[in-house]
Amino acid sequence: MHPYIHAQNMPDQPAYIMASTDEVVTYKQLNDRSNQIAQLARARGLQIGDGIAIFMENNAHFLEICWAAQRAGLYFTAVSSRLTAGEVEYIVKDCGAKILFTSDYMKEEAEKLVPLLPDMAGLFMVGEASDGYEAYLPARDAMPAEPVVDETQGMDMLYSSGTTGRPKGIRRPLTDNNIEDADALLGLVTLLYGFDDKAIYLSPAPLYHAAPLRYNMAAQAVGTTCIIMENFDPEESLALIEKHKCTKSQWVPTMFVRMLKLPEEVRTKYDVSSMQTAIHAAAPCPIPIKEQMIDWWGPVIYEYYAGSEGNGFTQLNSEEWLAHKGSVGTALTGVLHICDEEGNELPVGESGTIFFEQPDVDAPTFEYYNDEKKTAESRHPSQKNWSTLGDVGRLDEEGYLYLTDRKAFMIISGGVNIYPQETENLLITHPKVADVAVIGVPNEDFGEEVKAVVQPAKWEDSGPELEAELIAFCKDNLSAIKCPRSVDFDKELPRHPTGKLYKRLVRDRYWGNKDSKIV
Repeated sequence: MHPYIHAQNMPDQPAYIMASTDEVVTYKQLNDRSNQIAQLARARGLQIGDGIAIFMENNAHFLEICWAAQRAGLYFTAVSSRLTAGEVEYIVKDCGAKILFTSDYMKEEAEKLVPLLPDMAGLFMVGEASDGYEAYLPARDAMPAEPVVDETQGMDMLYSSGTTGRPKGIRRPLTDNNIEDADALLGLVTLLYGFDDKAIYLSPAPLYHAAPLRYNMAAQAVGTTCIIMENFDPEESLALIEKHKCTKSQWVPTMFVRMLKLPEEVRTKYDVSSMQTAIHAAAPCPIPIKEQMIDWWGPVIYEYYAGSEGNGFTQLNSEEWLAHKGSVGTALTGVLHICDEEGNELPVGESGTIFFEQPDVDAPTFEYYNDEKKTAESRHPSQKNWSTLGDVGRLDEEGYLYLTDRKAFMIISGGVNIYPQETENLLITHPKVADVAVIGVPNEDFGEEVKAVVQPAKWEDSGPELEAELIAFCKDNLSAIKCPRSVDFDKELPRHPTGKLYKRLVRDRYWGNKDSKIV
């Protein structure tokens, strides 16, 4: 299925509704507008296999651009709206985007990008255009609403962490598929979660995240109406469920925490009985939080474990979770293996690196764009069709997976992936820093928060003044999400004679001697 089919069969059905403004975009409008942007891309010289980038907050134009790329055979890269101009520049150049779409909401950072991106085929701004940008709406509306003559299926190119500290693009080879051909996710949302043209899907998260972007597009492929929140607010979420009688939704555990912390009289005044399927992932949910959510909403909570890489997928429903508390489910795609550092498979119950085996040895798989080393590190040493996200876990006798640790260095705060190497690379340039480790430490609301552990050049400099100075230094150079909330000081960080930092030893001070590092 595809929005163009729904544009023909139910043109006036809302494809999505913006939560705060009640702006409705119908399937006919979505189809016409995505055709116009596809035509615009062709008019600016973009051909099948080229790329675009989207640097925007959640707004009514985000998804029409994504669908334009999907039907024009383009890679589309959604860039976090929380990044600085320098960070955006890196991603836009790395992914090879030839057009950048942004909005006047992002004006401050967007204007800084103009001199940094001199060779683009187009810079477009939704809203009031500024110097260096063309106004988006006039450019779109000048284009015909007919499909491009060479329609073929494009795909997203999203970013994960890299060995250099910079995020790395996850790129799969394009196919010559028709635009309406189903992918694995579409099968999952229909067969597993029951998305169809009668469903109402509440999407509270930023569309630049992999899961919200992909699930919204999968939902629209089958004719679902999506309710898109511009920003998450716990009480507004409950009010929207009641207002629109939402039947499907997707969350991260932090959102559960914030909804549960609302006063009881606020939580109970909204009718959430329409909710049939509430999906969550991004970070494992604390057991007490999930128990409370199931008690409150009923057995409608579903959890999955997967990555942007798309190499495997586990899931479980509420009933299964209650019988296997702490699990992230059994594998629906890929075959799970738990291996030691040499790649040897471990017995049931023992923790090791999680690998997903693909059934077809020769099937094309993901790669980290421009990072052969990281791509190689994701592969099993001897099994060609086994790959890992770098996570550590164990299996029980029934094949249920339990995560016992996260990627070696990645911090997951409120469902957002944070790459500490970039922050470390900045802090080490400060004249008062001799060595540094940036880690995630427990945070009740967000799962983890960013902390810097610093070896000062002069021990006598350590203390609150240097802490404030280093945090301010980070905020001047990085987006806020990457900046440490606090700084601790060590006389010497644990390093191997080869120079390797034993970051696990630093982390363990804050997490304690537990079987799991997951709150």
